[in-house]
Amino acid sequence: MATLTPKENYMRIGYGEMPEWVASWNMGMPMPGGVSAMVMPSIMGGFGPGPAPEPGAEGAPPAPPREWVDQWGVPYVANEETGFAGLPKPGAFILKDIKDWEKVVKAPKYPDEFFTADWEAMAKKDTANIDRSQTVVLGMGGFGPFQQLVAFMGFTEGLCALIEEPEAVKDMFNYITDYYIPINERIIEYYKPDIVYLLDDSAAKDNPFFSVEIYQDIFKPIYKRLTKTAFDRGIPLQFHNCGRCEDFVPDMIDFGVRYWDPAQTKNDLVGIKEKYGKQFGIVGGFDFVPPADRAATEEEVREYVRGILDKYAPGGGYHFAGGVLGRASKADETMRMNGWVQDEVAKYGATILKK
Repeated sequence: MATLTPKENYMRIGYGEMPEWVASWNMGMPMPGGVSAMVMPSIMGGFGPGPAPEPGAEGAPPAPPREWVDQWGVPYVANEETGFAGLPKPGAFILKDIKDWEKVVKAPKYPDEFFTADWEAMAKKDTANIDRSQTVVLGMGGFGPFQQLVAFMGFTEGLCALIEEPEAVKDMFNYITDYYIPINERIIEYYKPDIVYLLDDSAAKDNPFFSVEIYQDIFKPIYKRLTKTAFDRGIPLQFHNCGRCEDFVPDMIDFGVRYWDPAQTKNDLVGIKEKYGKQFGIVGGFDFVPPADRAATEEEVREYVRGILDKYAPGGGYHFAGGVLGRASKADETMRMNGWVQDEVAKYGATILKK
């Protein structure tokens, strides 16, 4: 019988302790078996206005947005193939030359009430529906500098800028960081998150987008600035970084990362566990791809889940994270598979650490 709450069980990973069972992390979104909730100040509107839904057909609910412009002026597009997740609009990048960043990149204006609001009352209201005794509260830790760079410039020009004009890139990143630090400080002071959350996808499926040297010179100082307040207070950091980014793990640990998601299987997750033990929490390990010519069976999905838990869970330092992705037109099929995933994690994850 479990003696820990779901929150206590997940927090054990961040403190290098052994959990009682394998939980399913949920990126702060409602999900069966999920343990966390993401908090951001309501005054910021989620760090800027989000995309408004488009009108649906007569009598139908609003449709997902197809195009919008974010708070930094970057145009985004979405379609069924992306699951209506936004991507910077091809051919419409707003920054052509990194040396011109000061002319183009303008920090959003803080709401008028930002410096005068009763933050304590706002935090209490924004977290009123979260049971903090059971749920891990994640505080958003700012922006992802690499993703912001390619949103402004695209991959080709953004990667060239890292090589050709690194000082200009640093100046731009520090300017953006200056905008986010006051927000982060208030989140930590008033919302009192259990974990600070940062995300930046700096790797493709097989390799990072840039060298360890560039990571250490350009990106690591920004991550440290963004998370310093949390680091100084001993708040664990969870870092989202897709792709094969294991090259950066030593530096991630150095600036305070204690949870890494989605920890995809192109990384040597077994080797990382052997090297760092419970010092560094792996949250993920799920890269199931359904067959292209048919629907996956329930047993295929459940067997895959059991296999990854057998591989990564023993010895601690691991929690599950992941889900089956699919086209919007096959949402019912995708939801059914994800139901099997979550159910198997709950059932098998409750027993595997007791073997």
